[in-house]
Amino acid sequence: MTVEQDNKAIVGQWFTKFWGKTCDLGIVDELAAPDMLLQYSLHEPRRGRDDIKAFMTDFRKAFPDLNFWGAADLIAEGDYVVGRWEGGGTHTGPAFADFLAGSLPANTGRKMKFTGTTVLKLKDGKILEEIGLDDGVTALQQLGLIRAA
Repeated sequence: MTVEQDNKAIVGQWFTKFWGKTCDLGIVDELAAPDMLLQYSLHEPRRGRDDIKAFMTDFRKAFPDLNFWGAADLIAEGDYVVGRWEGGGTHTGPAFADFLAGSLPANTGRKMKFTGTTVLKLKDGKILEEIGLDDGVTALQQLGLIRAA
């Protein structure tokens, strides 16, 4: 297999086991570099395995049905893999204050569904960074944290 094929396989596994319907936090230790950067518009950037695990634990407590899936084939070039995705969840858990814009009281029942594109950088079989451009405005509107113009 080529480096690109290997990297796409790693990212496919990451998307399924970390961002998929059932999160396996063990995948963080397996596939993430020790100081991995995870960055999206809805949250503060996260760095390192422990910080990434804590982020996902809290996110999934607040949104127990959280699920993201691929919306197109992965594209790879050298150390980079690009993926388009969609997903979301329903806020049926505890209060959640991790968004950069606003917070939710416990169990609002509000749903979010949005899309994005993510660029992941890998080296030696580990994910160094995951930087995504998501439609966070849509998610925040759906959750009632910002108003549409």
